Amino acid sequence: MEYRKMEKLHVRPSLLGFGCMRFPTRPDGGIDEAQAQAMLDRAYRGGVNYFDTAYFYHNGASENFVGRALAAYPRESYFLTSKLPTTLIHSLDKAKTIFDEQMGRLQRDDLDFYLLHNINGARWREMVELGVVDWCLELQRQGVFRHFGFSFHGAYEEFREILTARDWDCCQIQFNYMDTEDQAGIRGYRLAEELGVPLIVTEPIKGGSLANPPESVMRLFREKHPGVSASSWALRWVAGMPNVMTVLSGMSTMEQVEDNLRTFTAFQPLDSGEQAVLERAAAEFKRLVKNGCTGCRYCMPCPAGVDIPLNFKLWNDWGMFHNPPRFQARWGNMEEASRATSCVGCGACEEKCPQGLDIRGDLLRLREELAALEQ
Repeated sequence: MEYRKMEKLHVRPSLLGFGCMRFPTRPDGGIDEAQAQAMLDRAYRGGVNYFDTAYFYHNGASENFVGRALAAYPRESYFLTSKLPTTLIHSLDKAKTIFDEQMGRLQRDDLDFYLLHNINGARWREMVELGVVDWCLELQRQGVFRHFGFSFHGAYEEFREILTARDWDCCQIQFNYMDTEDQAGIRGYRLAEELGVPLIVTEPIKGGSLANPPESVMRLFREKHPGVSASSWALRWVAGMPNVMTVLSGMSTMEQVEDNLRTFTAFQPLDSGEQAVLERAAAEFKRLVKNGCTGCRYCMPCPAGVDIPLNFKLWNDWGMFHNPPRFQARWGNMEEASRATSCVGCGACEEKCPQGLDIRGDLLRLREELAALEQ
């Protein structure tokens, strides 16, 4: 496992981090703790020492499970990160209440990293005005958590505003070879590098969208490196950036854990020939994909009952694989209330979407394409 030193913090996180938002689940939707524990154990034995959770993950169950699961390891042997859910914070008292709840879930009296979660320009300004940022800094001075940062979903101009507002310990951004011009993007990466702010990357495989590419993309990868996963290509691209300290992978199966460990053991960034292959793959993806939903589920629950991420997953699968029977079968297995046809256009989802997607417009386009498919 490769470790990269955050010079300003004097810590060495593993280049592969475990994102604790996509554990395997039971039929009732709860975390399959036996499988998830085995995956965490394997990752830890493979050298992973950075574990990232948050208040919302697994409908609130992730923090509780991760706190119990990591208790088996020596406390000084890993870094634990959680995040303040800023979308719920409209007073300082609310922030304090949620933080206390989080520490109770995690069964900890200290954290290594604590981040303002899912902020953009407006939420950042609100956190400052409410005194939440000053309160967090006081917690840091008290040693309740060691390092303070933020996770960002917004436009580059907002990222610049936040990143330059103070001397941050770190920041977390969505970054992958398909999103170089979205959100903070490559400009945000360069700004953080220039300012000496270490980066933690989320969605390196774009919510799994880059793990199972269409045949036209996979053929490019196989021609260069037979037997190497599409996920490995995506991870190597982002991990090759020198100011990326940790790449978070939301692993859901033991196979994904093993594949990622292979990628990060004796890690090698992409060479120029591999970069050229990836550029061709990105161009092919952009030609086929319908929208940029990552399946993070921040938009949920929908007041009308629409399962927005599932609708977009089916739509993007349709765009990439263009398999009418498969699309129709999966659509037919959905409950009627969860389909895009149940959207009432209220817009509540768009206020919460970290990708800034035109969710209502995309659901309408999905419905129109489905109607044409059924003719």
